[in-house]
Amino acid sequence: MEQQSILALHPGLVWGFGITVVIMLLLDLGVFNKKSHVVSSKEATIWTIVWISLAMVFSGVVYYVFNQDAGGHNLAIEKFTQFQAAYWIEKALSVDNLFVFILVFSYFKVPRELHHKVLFWGIIGALVFRAIFIFAGVGIINVTYLPVFELSGKAVEINVVLTLFGLFLVYAGIKSWGGGDDDEEQDFSNSAGAKLVKKLYKVSDNYDGDKFFTMQNGIKVATPLMVVVAVIEFTDVLFAVDSIPAIFAISKDPFILYTSNIFAILGLRSLYFLLSNFIHMFSKLPYGLAIILTFIGVKMIISPWFHIPSPISLGIVGGVLIISVIASLVFPDKEEVAL
Repeated sequence: MEQQSILALHPGLVWGFGITVVIMLLLDLGVFNKKSHVVSSKEATIWTIVWISLAMVFSGVVYYVFNQDAGGHNLAIEKFTQFQAAYWIEKALSVDNLFVFILVFSYFKVPRELHHKVLFWGIIGALVFRAIFIFAGVGIINVTYLPVFELSGKAVEINVVLTLFGLFLVYAGIKSWGGGDDDEEQDFSNSAGAKLVKKLYKVSDNYDGDKFFTMQNGIKVATPLMVVVAVIEFTDVLFAVDSIPAIFAISKDPFILYTSNIFAILGLRSLYFLLSNFIHMFSKLPYGLAIILTFIGVKMIISPWFHIPSPISLGIVGGVLIISVIASLVFPDKEEVAL
């Protein structure tokens, strides 16, 4: 029964998820943010609550489907906690994106009223790239198991890809311990996204409102806003290299992984506006994220011999996040740079 995915149990969830996301995105762009404007803290707070609430409601639907259709409370709890753990891991690791977003916007001197549009289209790209990474990753994992062998009378099944992911996450966690200083010196104009746009189009020197393209001397050229979107897109792809392998330690169900991932990403935009002015107050968070990456990597490596249940993983991830946030507030950096 554990191998049975939500798609097999209730295909209507696919349509329900898709329709919900499309409606919310249309409302966001076409109704509430039809005109570019500076997003207030109140507006950001409301949208943050909305996206988190939608994710929590959906996790309840996941529990209901497995409890009713599969007929098992234990399995329903397992799937529910898988969604929750994957969601909060992605949410936590995405906070790193916020630091980089702030640096990107500052580097390109993007007017504050244009931040929302850039992040919106960046997230549209994330919907596509995350689907490719997750479904391709699950497919690769399913065909890279080594033959089962016995060790001390116990059957052991090792997956090559998961083991490599685990080693990579341990390395990434150790390397990122307290990291983030290198990003401040990064030349974003030479990033892969910026180079791609400059290769395809001539780029104007100045912004033209919220337009991605403008006319100069009768020639269609890209604006710096298009360059910023490309940089944000490629930045998300780079961050996915850490976050996507991490959620494979939680579940192998692509629907649970994708929906939890997308709900976390969709809420990232409003979280940016909510925390952008206060993110320097969470100086200990990078240490917490490093611990989370290392823990997930270790979980992957030892999984053939010892399985850490999803509820325990969720508790550890949540505990580390709470402790790192409290530590940031109790022991703030002596030199805080206003963002």
